[in-house]
Amino acid sequence: MKANKRVISRREFLAATGAAGLGAMMAPALVWGGDAPRLAIPTKKYGRTGVDVPIVGLGCMFDIIDNQIILRHALDRGVTYWDTAAVYEKGGSERGIGMFLQKNPGVRKGLFIVTKGRGPDYMRTLDESLARLQMDYVDLFLCHGIGDISDVDTPEARAFAEQAKRAGKIRFFGFSTHSNMAQCLSGAAKLGWIDGILFTYNYRVMKEPDLMAAVDACHSAGIGLTAMKTQGQRLRLDTQEQADLLSPITARGFTPGQAKLKVVMENPQISVACVQMPNLKFCHENIAAALDRTSLAEADRDALERYATATSAGYCAGCRRLCEPAIGNAVPVADVLRHLMYRRNYGDDVDARSLFAEIPAETRARVAHLDYSRAEKACPRGLPIGELMREAHGLLA
Repeated sequence: MKANKRVISRREFLAATGAAGLGAMMAPALVWGGDAPRLAIPTKKYGRTGVDVPIVGLGCMFDIIDNQIILRHALDRGVTYWDTAAVYEKGGSERGIGMFLQKNPGVRKGLFIVTKGRGPDYMRTLDESLARLQMDYVDLFLCHGIGDISDVDTPEARAFAEQAKRAGKIRFFGFSTHSNMAQCLSGAAKLGWIDGILFTYNYRVMKEPDLMAAVDACHSAGIGLTAMKTQGQRLRLDTQEQADLLSPITARGFTPGQAKLKVVMENPQISVACVQMPNLKFCHENIAAALDRTSLAEADRDALERYATATSAGYCAGCRRLCEPAIGNAVPVADVLRHLMYRRNYGDDVDARSLFAEIPAETRARVAHLDYSRAEKACPRGLPIGELMREAHGLLA
């Protein structure tokens, strides 16, 4: 059947992907493809690299091997920033991207591929990733999950970045961080050789003064900034009263998830908002948010702020510098809670267990038995850390 070319209104567009249900997106009048008109996802410059990247990126922390259609769907709609890592799906994420590119060799030049690995033998890690990806180079290689700028500010890391660039194996170098984000970003801004950073950034933390200052510093230094964990997922379910705080957003036709994504994308200092899209439902919802050119209203932002305040307990902001010293750094609290979040909120049991297993066995054995009362007192969000850590051990060990 020939695609219907009628121009749809913003309300129709958002209704198809928002409050009216994402299933409506598959109606013939709204399907992309064939000779139907297609909107272009806006782009931004990625720091001083000069490269244009889409404002929304595809997070590939899911089974790419068995979900090749997601890559095609994202590519066809202009989502050309793909983020993976050596540890995702025990290497399966990278292998899945490699499979796709072998079948579609002509699309590589139009993609911005990011992968992540850990030192100290960065070159071996990179070569293993390139073999799984079946490509000669990646656009951005990130040191995975640092907690302090000293983790990457080493002669070895800098020498690797320079050598890998000369060899044509990477175009740019940087790091990712889930914890102590402000300190890591502030440190990076002073180094002069970090090209890009992937960091936790969402409506819950974006107005914290130290993080705002760090983002300003990195932007001024020309570092490309990619936001992750944009949904600010909690480790506790909302009450109906808490959920109702987002009703002004849904009344306008956005889903809560779209509003949370848009508030990040609308920050001119953030080049890309990278979100996991493990199925077509999330692809439609996130792409629709990127395509819609209407800015959030002040009422939408106010609703997000009220919701963030009301639901702050239950969200781990990764400020490990507070909780972990309180228990003598006996266990990596922030990492364990992040792994629990992957298991509970993303339904990603494979990566959650795999990442948890990377913690040394002696340390893992302590997770369920420590007294976390001092860590709980140090937590500015009042998380029931002991309860959550024991739950994480039970689910992931």
